[in-house]
Amino acid sequence: MSTALEKFQRLEATALWRETPDAQRRDVIVSLGDATLVIKDSNDRALTHWSLPAVRRLNPGERPAVFYPDGDPSETLEIGADHPEVVEAIEKLRKAVANPGQATGRLRKFILGGSVAAIVALGVFWLPNALVNHALRVVPNVTRQTIGQEMQTHALRLTGKACTGPQALPALDAFQKRLQVRAITVVPSALRDAVALPGNIVLLGRDAVEDFEEPDVAAGYVIAAQAAVADPLRGLLESGGIRASLRLLTTGTLPDTLLSSHIEELISAPPMAAPDDTLIAAFEEKRVRLKPYALAQDPSGESTLALIEAAPFTDNLPEPVLIDRYWVALQEICDS
Repeated sequence: MSTALEKFQRLEATALWRETPDAQRRDVIVSLGDATLVIKDSNDRALTHWSLPAVRRLNPGERPAVFYPDGDPSETLEIGADHPEVVEAIEKLRKAVANPGQATGRLRKFILGGSVAAIVALGVFWLPNALVNHALRVVPNVTRQTIGQEMQTHALRLTGKACTGPQALPALDAFQKRLQVRAITVVPSALRDAVALPGNIVLLGRDAVEDFEEPDVAAGYVIAAQAAVADPLRGLLESGGIRASLRLLTTGTLPDTLLSSHIEELISAPPMAAPDDTLIAAFEEKRVRLKPYALAQDPSGESTLALIEAAPFTDNLPEPVLIDRYWVALQEICDS
């Protein structure tokens, strides 16, 4: 699977992209990234990213091929008949990433089935924690990413459609890369801070972006959300019980009802907090100043004094979180 991804990542094609039904189609370049389809302008600036598991085809078997992101058929990408290799690659990869158990064939089913049988034979079937631990060890990253995307789809029904101001998308892409997060989605309501999802995906409330002068605070919300939950998939499986873990092991999927209820709980509940030493280490690893985030939690600094005093960086960073023009653009991502 990884070899195929590396091969297809070298493919690019010209295409026509329509962001909304009222918008004009525009010439773009489409390329395949790490489990994503990247749509760029002629200056090689990313306009948007589509997750491969969420890519759907509007006209199977027809040419030109028309694709759209799951849940939003109004946004379309048209690839002409002169790029059949790219269309074929998208078809193969989106099906393989969306159905990892099917893509790896009978061998994976045999291995996963054998793993479950072994657990039962060892007498740990009735121990939910042991089953969760086993699932977390063997579930591949593409499955985690698919689950994270599905949870995000459920979340957007609560928060409203993701903010996608076109001028801010290059800044969002830079922000994701700087924090080493696969995808950060800014949502317009119902969330002030951030929520970490499986597959290295983070939901970030617009307030965290708009209400502060420094990008370090928004970055801090992302880092804190991920530091508070070592593995977001664990909480999901623990909520679903033994049946959820068994279903994930045998089919690579989880029930929509579980995904929906769990993301609703994450958004409505107070954010979980990581221990101070864990949070400090996380900021140091990401090379982000901790003091601006600590003061955003308590402007007086009294309750976060320990964090401020132990902050790994003060005024100087190895590299800024975002350059000024990107930060200004990112703050306007929900304005359009």
